[in-house]
Amino acid sequence: MSQINTERVTLIGRNALYFEDYVLSIQYFNQVIKVKPFLAEPYYYRAIAKYYLDDFKGAEDDCTLALDRNPFMTRVHQLRADARQNQGDYDGALADYLVSLDNSPNDKFTLVNLGVVNIQKKEYEDAEKYLNRLLEIYPKYTEGYMMRGAMYQEKGDTIQAFANYDEAIKIDKYLSHPYAMRGLLHYYKQDLDKALGDFDEAIRIDPLYEGNYINRGLVRYSKNDLRGAMSDYDKVIELDGNNIIARFNRGLLRSQVGDDNRAIEDFDVVIQAEPKNYIAYYNRSLLKSNIGDYKGALEDLNTVLAEYPEFYHGFMARAEIKHRQNDLKGAERDFNYARNEEARKNRELAEGKGDDTDAETKNKTREKSDSDLDKFNLLVVADKTVEEKNKYGSNTRGRIQNKQVDLALEPRFIVTYYEKQSDLRGFVYYSPLVDALNKKNVLTKKLRLANKEASLNELQAEEHFTSIENLSKEIAERPNNADLYFARAMDYMLVQDFSSSIEDFKKAIELNPKFTLAYFNLAVVCTKQLELNENVLEYEKKSEQTELSNLGGVKKETKLPSTVLLDHGKKEFELIINCYNKVIELNPDFVYAYYNRADVRYKQNDFRAAILDYSEAIRRDPGFAEAYYNRGLSRFHIKDKNRALDDMRKAGEMGIVGAYSIIKRMTE
Repeated sequence: MSQINTERVTLIGRNALYFEDYVLSIQYFNQVIKVKPFLAEPYYYRAIAKYYLDDFKGAEDDCTLALDRNPFMTRVHQLRADARQNQGDYDGALADYLVSLDNSPNDKFTLVNLGVVNIQKKEYEDAEKYLNRLLEIYPKYTEGYMMRGAMYQEKGDTIQAFANYDEAIKIDKYLSHPYAMRGLLHYYKQDLDKALGDFDEAIRIDPLYEGNYINRGLVRYSKNDLRGAMSDYDKVIELDGNNIIARFNRGLLRSQVGDDNRAIEDFDVVIQAEPKNYIAYYNRSLLKSNIGDYKGALEDLNTVLAEYPEFYHGFMARAEIKHRQNDLKGAERDFNYARNEEARKNRELAEGKGDDTDAETKNKTREKSDSDLDKFNLLVVADKTVEEKNKYGSNTRGRIQNKQVDLALEPRFIVTYYEKQSDLRGFVYYSPLVDALNKKNVLTKKLRLANKEASLNELQAEEHFTSIENLSKEIAERPNNADLYFARAMDYMLVQDFSSSIEDFKKAIELNPKFTLAYFNLAVVCTKQLELNENVLEYEKKSEQTELSNLGGVKKETKLPSTVLLDHGKKEFELIINCYNKVIELNPDFVYAYYNRADVRYKQNDFRAAILDYSEAIRRDPGFAEAYYNRGLSRFHIKDKNRALDDMRKAGEMGIVGAYSIIKRMTE
């Protein structure tokens, strides 16, 4: 592989990184490393990909290899620190963050994480020092106040913790997380009404975050509002049917109200996901016994007691079931064993040898990782480690400066083979154009319209590399076949080789000037190429460069995010617009061309032209939710507030939940 080729492969790998195709990007960087193992950058970029795949040890190792080759790549220290922090190597993370701080004394990301690491090390004075410094430099940074509040909460200084959470809310009352953190603190202090109010507000702002429903369920349960707690767990399961905490807690609540069969269904899901969750087995056994399924109850109890032979509650329960089955000897044997175990435990407790779980029982909760079967009837809360991650772990990834409310456009549409599934909107986007091309059977997979692209897995990436080779051979034999060029352009697009993809889409159009979908995807790929030219990888950005905290805390003059100007390449920009114009000329009913062209206009700050295109898309498809949402944002920009709010309400009705938080923000 030549020098030019290694640079090109590195560039394509970085394309894949930017568009979150991490598995694919690793394959590209592997190729470069194999040919030129002395280069530092491919190891660094591969480390980023591994980091976002949660391979923190792999990321750390690649960072070390990069620094071995170039010790002056200071940004690598920041990534390695983050990877070490996620592995619990706080001393190693601290050392790397200090190197990063020496090079960038005002770097927000580094100061935040120095605070976090010191909290995790229980070095509260050092944590306070760095967080104070952070807030001196960035006095309107809400995440900093939340962090410092969490630090004071860890120290037990609840007055200071409340003061910091209050300040975060004062700066940006449209951010859900400070309400949730303050609500938890109210809950721990058993101020249940205030806790409930904070969780209500957090859920109003961010109705898709499952953790707030789980925690509000705990508050409602503590207030003896079983119906309310149940509705919260129902909502979590509606959002994520495999949420084990919600399933377990709902199973317990259902058992308390006598809804035994449906409680069993919940515990079935828990056990299927966690085959060693013996507390779930025990609860299910009690429920099965209640409905007369003694065989099933015994099977569950036997599973529990094989693992926990000292659990006397289980032997008591099994004795009762055996008695009902007229197995009197077996019942007596279990009863005597249980009574002896209970007496032994009581003696140990009296002598100070046993664990008194009464204090935790009063709280009505246990941590998820706590497998003490004596706590079988307690609601589950997230482990402290998970709670810590919720408190301040989110600040250790990516663009911390963008953690404020995101007011971005709904994404543009593309013709592709893969689509990322939405949790709420199971809508299938249809076009006769796509259907007609699929019926020609010239492509290896079925095309679909999507505005949320899925990343390739390793097998899919290999399939497309192989397809490129095969199509190249076919094109050599049939060089005038536009469909073959379109097919190869699709493959190049999916493996993030945009230059080659653009060439093939152009060739398909040259051979077939009425190839509407080729024009459409050519415009999309050119737009992606422009975005790449205007943006750098998240870990290469200075966190101070893009401060979005001005979005919060402003009443009537709330600002929308600045737009990305597609003006670096005037020629490319004109090509993009001309492609969409051609699509509309060839097929005026292809609403996605109006929508995508509006996206380009919006990013050019030409909001009135964008509104016209969104309106045309809506006229042709009145159910186009994304167009309503984006037209609403465009109208906010030109101060047409009432019609903007109407659009947002319509988008919310159609399933774009984020519209409601924007409505709230823009009406207060």
